[in-house]
Amino acid sequence: MIKIDINKKLHGSNGEMDLDVIFEIPDGEFLALSGKSGSGKTTLLRILAGLEDSTGIIEVDGEVWQDSKSSLAPQKRGIGFIFQDYALFPNMSVEENLLFVKKDKKLASHLLMITELSELKDRMPNSLSGGQKQRVSLCRAMMNKPKLLLMDEPLSALDPSMRTKLQNEILTLHKEFGTTTIMVSHDPSEIYRLAQRVVVLEHGKIINDNTPKEVLLKTKGSQKFSFEGELLDIQKVDVIYVAIVAIGQQLVEVVVSGEEAKTLKIGDVVNVSTKAFSPMIS
Repeated sequence: MIKIDINKKLHGSNGEMDLDVIFEIPDGEFLALSGKSGSGKTTLLRILAGLEDSTGIIEVDGEVWQDSKSSLAPQKRGIGFIFQDYALFPNMSVEENLLFVKKDKKLASHLLMITELSELKDRMPNSLSGGQKQRVSLCRAMMNKPKLLLMDEPLSALDPSMRTKLQNEILTLHKEFGTTTIMVSHDPSEIYRLAQRVVVLEHGKIINDNTPKEVLLKTKGSQKFSFEGELLDIQKVDVIYVAIVAIGQQLVEVVVSGEEAKTLKIGDVVNVSTKAFSPMIS
């Protein structure tokens, strides 16, 4: 069990705020941290890793990592940390990057096999694709069989098909090693696929803590579908107005009234919803 009760003053784009959170994470849980940019997600990860200071208590399986008297050094916390930028040693091969963490060739070979990197073990990082580099980063983070795996939007720079592949590999390793995992993500499909629980931060406070379905499913009343997107344009076609809305990687057209066309502004975040119809998936 991980017990977190911390506070830290932050200076963000919206001024000063307190990162003030209290929650617990059972052993082996996969938890997603979500919320708008500047809400404190990455800072919370860095505090758990011991890379930033704060006031309060962090306790992991009865071991105090931080209290009012002391703070355990990052290298003694038994964590794995996966960054957005891979952070691989450019002068070491794939296998050497793993063995730098722990001289365990059997474990390194096992991890490379799971992530389909065995044939690339002698390659240097600069010869790898982004997806391959992130898989090496994932393997390296698992070399110490960490109690806690921290991931800061690890797949945000990858294309959708590679993201899905790495999500599957992350889930496989999470289950095999029984690691408690905390991942920062803005991607609803990624959160739903991987996480058992979502903690949503806003201005440094927890505003939601529930299952992915409860947090992410956005319907109200009799709505059957509701999607959030950015309003890109409003065009007049004959006597009607058509709004162009970006939802994820897709553009959709929505008919709006003349009054709505006057009040909506380009760049607005809008909800596109519908009530009764029979959807088809093909």
